[in-house]
Amino acid sequence: MILSVLFYVFIAVASIQIIYFLCFSTIFSSKEKEISSTTELPISVMICAKNEAENLSQFLPEIINQEYTNFEIVLINDASTDNTLEVMEQFKEESSTIKIVNVENNEAFWGNKKYALTLGIKAATHKHLIFTDADCKPSSKFWIRTMASQFSTQKTIVLGYGKYASKTSLVNLLVRFETLLTAMQYFTFAKLGSPYMGVGRNLAYHKSEFFKTKGFINHIKVKSGDDDLFIQEAATKTNTTYTINPDSFTISNPPTTLKAWFRQKRRHVSTSSYYKFKHKFFLGVFFITKFWFYLLATLLYFFYNWQFITPVVALYFISLFIVYGISAKKLEEKQLVFFLPFLEIFLLLFQFTIFISNTFSKPTHWK
Repeated sequence: MILSVLFYVFIAVASIQIIYFLCFSTIFSSKEKEISSTTELPISVMICAKNEAENLSQFLPEIINQEYTNFEIVLINDASTDNTLEVMEQFKEESSTIKIVNVENNEAFWGNKKYALTLGIKAATHKHLIFTDADCKPSSKFWIRTMASQFSTQKTIVLGYGKYASKTSLVNLLVRFETLLTAMQYFTFAKLGSPYMGVGRNLAYHKSEFFKTKGFINHIKVKSGDDDLFIQEAATKTNTTYTINPDSFTISNPPTTLKAWFRQKRRHVSTSSYYKFKHKFFLGVFFITKFWFYLLATLLYFFYNWQFITPVVALYFISLFIVYGISAKKLEEKQLVFFLPFLEIFLLLFQFTIFISNTFSKPTHWK
């Protein structure tokens, strides 16, 4: 009797997972907005940097040399203790597109990225802002053009994809897989009219959206969340869009160790408790049903009729490989498909460990 109940629960959680897969597939069903070759909105590219002298030296030329005529680069030095400011000033001497905002620590906002970003946004000349990080480079010379082309009278928030560079290591596979899954989730929610997050490595919005929400004031004491918590407040069904055009991607150097990645994800996950209930609910259901799918599949194979279990498992994995395969191809992460079951299981355990860690202590710094 108990095994029969568990079998029906297993069917239910597998069905929920497949429904999620079908929802994920919708993000690739619509055509990208065509890019106008004649209209170029004035753009301010925003880069907040804390102790990023080396990364700025390496990646900033990729942004300076973008194929776009009407843009400035706002470099925000967030109280760096290395020679970040000196590097910024060197680039400013060579490029008229650069504006520097030098932020010093103050008692009220010590070590707070949101405070630094606020000063940078206020200093930006243009109303349309594109955000990235100092350790990111655009995937093409048309990054600004592709992101800017998504703006319209209605669409004032643009979600982009911030991928990680491919390296030969297990940690790299895991980092890129988690990034792919997160993108599939936030693009899908935006497509279905309920945007809940974006990534600061590749995000754009109109200044007016920032001032409508009074900036980051409602979560200024939360060290992370300048991207996802802002989207929670500002994004709506009508004002938000996204792009999966490869020219719009940014590429970052990934964490190289599990410890570094764990620390980074703890900081990111700590903001999820501030999400709207509906987003926490649907993201939680996705995680919980996936956990129970693997647990029940293992249990039932030992104690139940394997002939009943196998078709359900087969349907799950067919859906998994099809949807992730399409997603990975569109987001240029095809290598990940070959390791899917392993990556899924490891990520589940990893996320559970982060949840336990964040329950007992909270990250305190953005960097």
